[in-house]
Amino acid sequence: MLDKITIETHSLTKIYKTGKVEFKALNNVSLKIKKGDFIALMGPSGSGKTTLMNILGCLDRPTSGDIFLEGLNLSTLPDSQLAEIRSKKIGFVFQTFNLIPNISALKNITLSMIFAEVPRSSREANALEILKKLGLEKFTRNLPSELSGGQQQRVALARALANNPSIILADEPTGNLDSSTGIQIMNLLSSFNKEGKTILLVTHDASLKKYANRIITMKDGEISEHR
Repeated sequence: MLDKITIETHSLTKIYKTGKVEFKALNNVSLKIKKGDFIALMGPSGSGKTTLMNILGCLDRPTSGDIFLEGLNLSTLPDSQLAEIRSKKIGFVFQTFNLIPNISALKNITLSMIFAEVPRSSREANALEILKKLGLEKFTRNLPSELSGGQQQRVALARALANNPSIILADEPTGNLDSSTGIQIMNLLSSFNKEGKTILLVTHDASLKKYANRIITMKDGEISEHR
Protein backbone atom coordinates (compact mmCIF):
# COMPACT_ATOMS: atom_id res chain seq x y z
CA MET A 1 0.00 0.00 0.00
CA LEU A 2 1.09 3.55 -0.70
CA ASP A 3 0.80 4.80 2.85
CA LYS A 4 4.32 5.32 4.19
CA ILE A 5 5.83 8.74 3.45
CA THR A 6 9.30 8.35 1.96
CA ILE A 7 10.05 12.01 1.11
CA GLU A 8 8.39 15.11 2.52
CA THR A 9 9.29 18.74 1.87
CA HIS A 10 8.16 21.84 3.72
CA SER A 11 8.34 25.23 1.96
CA LEU A 12 11.46 24.48 -0.10
CA THR A 13 12.95 27.59 -1.67
CA LYS A 14 16.11 27.74 -3.78
CA ILE A 15 17.65 31.04 -4.81
CA TYR A 16 20.64 31.30 -7.14
CA LYS A 17 22.69 34.50 -7.06
CA THR A 18 24.84 35.93 -9.83
CA GLY A 19 26.38 39.13 -8.56
CA LYS A 20 23.45 41.23 -7.42
CA VAL A 21 20.94 39.30 -9.52
CA GLU A 22 18.80 36.67 -7.80
CA PHE A 23 16.84 33.89 -9.47
CA LYS A 24 14.27 31.95 -7.44
CA ALA A 25 14.40 28.44 -8.93
CA LEU A 26 12.06 27.01 -6.29
CA ASN A 27 9.42 28.96 -4.44
CA ASN A 28 7.83 27.49 -1.31
CA VAL A 29 7.47 23.91 -2.59
CA SER A 30 5.77 21.45 -0.25
CA LEU A 31 4.99 17.87 -1.22
CA LYS A 32 4.80 14.31 0.03
CA ILE A 33 6.07 11.26 -1.83
CA LYS A 34 4.84 7.90 -0.60
CA LYS A 35 6.77 4.65 -0.62
CA GLY A 36 6.11 2.89 -3.95
CA ASP A 37 4.96 6.02 -5.78
CA PHE A 38 5.84 6.44 -9.45
CA ILE A 39 5.75 10.19 -9.94
CA ALA A 40 6.07 12.06 -13.22
CA LEU A 41 7.45 15.53 -12.53
CA MET A 42 6.54 17.68 -15.51
CA GLY A 43 6.72 21.27 -16.68
CA PRO A 44 8.54 23.54 -19.16
CA SER A 45 12.28 24.21 -19.11
CA GLY A 46 13.16 26.51 -16.23
CA SER A 47 10.17 25.46 -14.16
CA GLY A 48 12.33 24.04 -11.34
CA LYS A 49 12.03 20.31 -12.02
CA THR A 50 15.72 19.48 -12.05
CA THR A 51 16.46 21.82 -9.15
CA LEU A 52 13.85 20.01 -7.08
CA MET A 53 15.21 16.61 -8.10
CA ASN A 54 18.76 17.62 -7.18
CA ILE A 55 17.62 18.70 -3.72
CA LEU A 56 15.57 15.54 -3.20
CA GLY A 57 18.63 13.52 -4.24
CA CYS A 58 20.99 15.28 -1.80
CA LEU A 59 22.99 16.78 -4.68
CA ASP A 60 22.07 20.31 -3.61
CA ARG A 61 20.69 22.11 -0.58
CA PRO A 62 17.69 24.44 -0.43
CA THR A 63 18.13 28.09 0.48
CA SER A 64 15.33 27.63 3.00
CA GLY A 65 12.78 25.02 3.98
CA ASP A 66 13.09 21.42 5.13
CA ILE A 67 13.33 18.05 3.43
CA PHE A 68 12.74 14.75 5.19
CA LEU A 69 13.85 11.38 3.84
CA GLU A 70 12.26 8.46 5.68
CA GLY A 71 11.70 10.81 8.61
CA LEU A 72 15.27 12.15 8.74
CA ASN A 73 15.65 15.91 8.32
CA LEU A 74 18.30 16.26 5.60
CA SER A 75 18.51 20.02 6.10
CA THR A 76 20.36 19.51 9.39
CA LEU A 77 22.94 16.98 8.17
CA PRO A 78 26.58 17.59 7.20
CA ASP A 79 27.74 16.98 3.63
CA SER A 80 29.48 13.74 4.60
CA GLN A 81 26.25 12.22 5.88
CA LEU A 82 24.32 13.43 2.84
CA ALA A 83 26.88 11.71 0.60
CA GLU A 84 26.40 8.46 2.50
CA ILE A 85 22.61 8.67 2.19
CA ARG A 86 22.94 9.49 -1.52
CA SER A 87 25.12 6.46 -2.21
CA LYS A 88 23.02 3.96 -0.26
CA LYS A 89 19.41 5.07 -0.57
CA ILE A 90 19.17 6.88 -3.93
CA GLY A 91 19.88 5.76 -7.49
CA PHE A 92 20.29 8.31 -10.30
CA VAL A 93 19.59 7.95 -14.03
CA PHE A 94 20.45 10.88 -16.30
CA GLN A 95 19.64 11.83 -19.89
CA THR A 96 23.34 11.88 -20.83
CA PHE A 97 24.09 8.50 -19.16
CA ASN A 98 27.11 9.94 -17.25
CA LEU A 99 29.13 6.75 -17.59
CA ILE A 100 32.90 6.86 -17.11
CA PRO A 101 34.18 6.44 -20.68
CA ASN A 102 37.48 4.63 -20.10
CA ILE A 103 36.25 1.76 -17.92
CA SER A 104 34.00 -1.20 -18.74
CA ALA A 105 30.27 -1.48 -18.14
CA LEU A 106 30.98 -3.81 -15.24
CA LYS A 107 33.46 -1.43 -13.60
CA ASN A 108 31.07 1.50 -14.00
CA ILE A 109 28.71 -0.42 -11.74
CA THR A 110 31.20 -1.81 -9.23
CA LEU A 111 32.69 1.67 -8.76
CA SER A 112 29.44 2.93 -7.26
CA MET A 113 29.52 0.02 -4.82
CA ILE A 114 32.92 1.11 -3.50
CA PHE A 115 31.46 4.45 -2.38
CA ALA A 116 28.63 2.59 -0.63
CA GLU A 117 31.20 0.37 1.13
CA VAL A 118 29.92 -2.88 -0.39
CA PRO A 119 32.45 -5.65 0.42
CA ARG A 120 34.94 -6.20 -2.39
CA SER A 121 34.09 -9.90 -2.52
CA SER A 122 30.46 -9.12 -3.40
CA ARG A 123 30.80 -6.28 -5.88
CA GLU A 124 31.43 -8.10 -9.15
CA ALA A 125 28.90 -10.85 -8.49
CA ASN A 126 26.24 -8.26 -7.62
CA ALA A 127 27.04 -6.21 -10.73
CA LEU A 128 26.92 -9.27 -12.99
CA GLU A 129 23.53 -10.22 -11.56
CA ILE A 130 22.10 -6.77 -12.29
CA LEU A 131 23.56 -6.69 -15.81
CA LYS A 132 22.07 -10.10 -16.53
CA LYS A 133 18.68 -8.91 -15.30
CA LEU A 134 18.88 -6.03 -17.79
CA GLY A 135 19.99 -8.28 -20.67
CA LEU A 136 23.56 -7.00 -20.74
CA GLU A 137 25.50 -10.08 -19.66
CA LYS A 138 27.31 -10.18 -23.03
CA PHE A 139 28.56 -6.60 -22.70
CA THR A 140 30.21 -6.59 -19.27
CA ARG A 141 33.71 -5.88 -20.64
CA ASN A 142 32.63 -3.31 -23.24
CA LEU A 143 33.48 0.36 -22.89
CA PRO A 144 30.53 2.78 -23.07
CA SER A 145 31.62 3.88 -26.56
CA GLU A 146 31.18 0.29 -27.73
CA LEU A 147 27.53 0.25 -26.68
CA SER A 148 24.38 1.68 -28.28
CA GLY A 149 22.52 4.51 -26.58
CA GLY A 150 19.93 2.12 -25.21
CA GLN A 151 22.62 -0.22 -23.89
CA GLN A 152 24.43 2.69 -22.24
CA GLN A 153 21.21 3.78 -20.54
CA ARG A 154 20.64 0.24 -19.28
CA VAL A 155 24.17 0.25 -17.84
CA ALA A 156 23.34 3.58 -16.20
CA LEU A 157 20.16 2.02 -14.81
CA ALA A 158 22.17 -0.96 -13.56
CA ARG A 159 24.52 1.47 -11.82
CA ALA A 160 21.55 3.21 -10.22
CA LEU A 161 20.37 -0.16 -8.88
CA ALA A 162 23.81 -1.33 -7.74
CA ASN A 163 23.32 -0.54 -4.06
CA ASN A 164 19.66 -1.57 -3.97
CA PRO A 165 18.35 1.95 -3.30
CA SER A 166 14.78 2.50 -2.19
CA ILE A 167 14.45 5.57 -4.46
CA ILE A 168 15.33 6.07 -8.15
CA LEU A 169 15.53 9.61 -9.53
CA ALA A 170 15.43 9.66 -13.33
CA ASP A 171 16.07 12.96 -15.12
CA GLU A 172 14.86 12.76 -18.74
CA PRO A 173 16.12 9.14 -19.01
CA THR A 174 14.63 8.67 -22.50
CA GLY A 175 15.67 12.08 -23.84
CA ASN A 176 18.59 10.78 -25.94
CA LEU A 177 16.92 7.56 -27.08
CA ASP A 178 14.69 6.62 -30.00
CA SER A 179 11.07 5.92 -29.10
CA SER A 180 11.25 2.11 -29.05
CA THR A 181 14.38 2.10 -26.86
CA GLY A 182 12.78 4.71 -24.62
CA ILE A 183 9.81 2.40 -24.11
CA GLN A 184 12.19 -0.39 -23.06
CA ILE A 185 13.77 1.87 -20.42
CA MET A 186 10.36 2.98 -19.14
CA ASN A 187 9.17 -0.63 -18.91
CA LEU A 188 12.28 -1.43 -16.84
CA LEU A 189 11.59 1.50 -14.51
CA SER A 190 7.98 0.36 -14.23
CA SER A 191 9.08 -3.17 -13.31
CA PHE A 192 11.35 -1.84 -10.56
CA ASN A 193 8.48 0.27 -9.26
CA LYS A 194 6.32 -2.86 -9.07
CA GLU A 195 9.08 -4.43 -6.96
CA GLY A 196 8.58 -1.63 -4.44
CA LYS A 197 11.02 1.09 -5.48
CA THR A 198 9.89 4.70 -5.40
CA ILE A 199 10.44 6.40 -8.77
CA LEU A 200 10.60 10.12 -9.52
CA LEU A 201 10.71 10.75 -13.26
CA VAL A 202 11.56 14.23 -14.57
CA THR A 203 10.32 14.54 -18.14
CA HIS A 204 9.02 16.86 -20.86
CA ASP A 205 7.41 13.94 -22.67
CA ALA A 206 3.67 13.84 -22.01
CA SER A 207 3.45 10.29 -23.40
CA LEU A 208 5.34 9.02 -20.34
CA LYS A 209 2.61 10.10 -17.92
CA LYS A 210 0.89 6.75 -18.36
CA TYR A 211 3.65 5.01 -16.39
CA ALA A 212 3.08 7.17 -13.31
CA ASN A 213 0.50 6.85 -10.57
CA ARG A 214 0.89 10.55 -9.71
CA ILE A 215 1.68 13.60 -11.83
CA ILE A 216 3.21 16.79 -10.44
CA THR A 217 3.41 19.78 -12.79
CA MET A 218 5.70 22.72 -12.07
CA LYS A 219 5.73 26.27 -13.38
CA ASP A 220 7.99 29.16 -12.36
CA GLY A 221 9.45 27.25 -9.42
CA GLU A 222 6.09 26.29 -7.95
CA ILE A 223 3.80 23.27 -8.09
CA SER A 224 1.00 24.33 -10.40
CA GLU A 225 -0.87 21.01 -10.54
CA HIS A 226 -0.78 17.86 -8.43
CA ARG A 227 -2.85 14.78 -9.18
